[in-house]
Amino acid sequence: MTDPDTLLLAADFPPATRQEWRKLVEQVLKGAPFERLISTTYDGLSIEPLAQRRTDARPVAVRPGAAAWEVLARIDHPDPALGNEIALRELSNGASGFALVFAGAVGDYGFGLPASEEALGRVLEGFDFDAGAPLEFDISPHAAAVIDAMLAKGFALPQRGAGLRVAHDPIGAMAISASAARPWNEEAPHFARRLAAVARDGFRGKLAVADGRIIHNAGGSEAQELTFVLSVALTYLRALEAEGVALDAARRMIFFRLSADADQFLTIAKFRALRKLWARVEDACELAPEPAFVSAETAWRMMARRDPHANILRATIAAFAAALGGADALTVLPFTAALGLPDRFARRIARNTQLVLLEESHLAKVADPAAGSGAVEDLTDQLCRAAWALFREIEAAGGIASALASGSFQQKVAEARTKRAAATARRQDALTGVSIFPNLHETEAKVDLSAPQRRPSADGLRPVRLAEPFEALREASDRLLATTGARPRVFLATLGAQAEFTARATFAKNFFEVGGIETVGGDSVDLPALPAAFKAAGAALACLCSSDKVYEKEGAAAAQALKAAGTRHIYLAGRPREQEAALKAAGVQSFIYEGCDALATLTSVYDMLGVEIW
Repeated sequence: MTDPDTLLLAADFPPATRQEWRKLVEQVLKGAPFERLISTTYDGLSIEPLAQRRTDARPVAVRPGAAAWEVLARIDHPDPALGNEIALRELSNGASGFALVFAGAVGDYGFGLPASEEALGRVLEGFDFDAGAPLEFDISPHAAAVIDAMLAKGFALPQRGAGLRVAHDPIGAMAISASAARPWNEEAPHFARRLAAVARDGFRGKLAVADGRIIHNAGGSEAQELTFVLSVALTYLRALEAEGVALDAARRMIFFRLSADADQFLTIAKFRALRKLWARVEDACELAPEPAFVSAETAWRMMARRDPHANILRATIAAFAAALGGADALTVLPFTAALGLPDRFARRIARNTQLVLLEESHLAKVADPAAGSGAVEDLTDQLCRAAWALFREIEAAGGIASALASGSFQQKVAEARTKRAAATARRQDALTGVSIFPNLHETEAKVDLSAPQRRPSADGLRPVRLAEPFEALREASDRLLATTGARPRVFLATLGAQAEFTARATFAKNFFEVGGIETVGGDSVDLPALPAAFKAAGAALACLCSSDKVYEKEGAAAAQALKAAGTRHIYLAGRPREQEAALKAAGVQSFIYEGCDALATLTSVYDMLGVEIW
């Protein structure tokens, strides 16, 4: 009888070697260098396209056994009574617990609970603490004082707080505000005494958080996010030890929060790397490593106001990656979060995204399923090395509080944010529905309360969304439509046969509509009829669309004809190569192509038309 543990499906096939795979790849590349397939992260890490299996890898210690992660529902309604309704409905429909977001907290993306005992008591009315459902706080400094007062009165002690994560984070608050009421060396004893007092009263939950969302939301890199949480957690560990709390007890008071985004493999590697890095800190403290508690939230910076249903796809990938990376708890932002306060439907989709992954895809059934994957193991190791090097640099300079006070860490994050913004502007980091595949006629999604479009800030570690600059163009287009009855228009001057112009006409349509600029034309037009077709289109701008061969024959003449017809600006879809000088002399003013600065090009259209964007 065949051993059921023996897999015979591949027995008839010879083992494939790396060299054989490489040969197949090179055939597809057709002479192009293999190195062009190697991508680089914002930390300068190389991602190889063909990684070998790591047979020596060991699983990272994550959730025990086949335990499910906590499915947390986000409760951020500013009305505590309505927040209570949402919380109880979420629990009755599959959520394990919920994350309470207070106004002014890291996770306040426009809405949050009032920081008062009355509000907290009302939102938790009917919540059975003895049932052990997890409750995670996302608090501001003011809310922290309120919760401390309630804990002193015995709040949550029926279960000794085992499922409660309070999430004090004074260094995180300092990082966001770029200031503090007092320096860390004065704040640390007060922080540690508050936590120690609660712990002495028998509280067994988590009291402090090292929150990486601050860095991720600000546009930082993965290594910077890991470095920040590692440094913050170690700083809290030292403060607690200085107040007489044993290191073994102190580490159990601390948990971690990380952002999970749509870069699937980087997210998996980041969550795995955190556990390895923290185990190294524990080992240095002469503690036997224990699995840290890691909470995840799908990333704010990847959320978009335009085509918001695409946020569901991004959030699903992020949730999938966080789950495989070993997150202990997960909060999925509702897909309309960037538009305003999510309605019941958006919250249900956020909850069910997790439930499908958990109950139907069974992602929790295997601990650390990425173990042994050459690509993930290599990326995990590279992230560990990069984060540890930066961590040592910060520690040598006096720790994370000193780095924040001097602004040196914020500067590192700003450099990563600038690089990320440039890649977004060139659509190298594409956002579906925003910087690629826009829909000028999308249906507006419903929210309970609308949030205004805010001008992005590059100050300190303020949160940003990558879509914001492109969304501002779309907002300007909408305002123009509302006031004049028409959006900005560009005429697509398609030359030659349909097979010759379709590819670049499609590219140009996508390109301009990303900025809210409507495209007209697109039918094959003979050169003599081009001026009349342009005038009939009612556009001020024109874009030539065809093949390089047609450009060589008709490009200059077409540009001259459009210029004579009164075109304010002439674009050409494609790289000009050796024809650039002749085309410019004929009247072409700008070239659009894959990898060009789309944001700058589209912004210049509004400048040309005298339309304010912000």
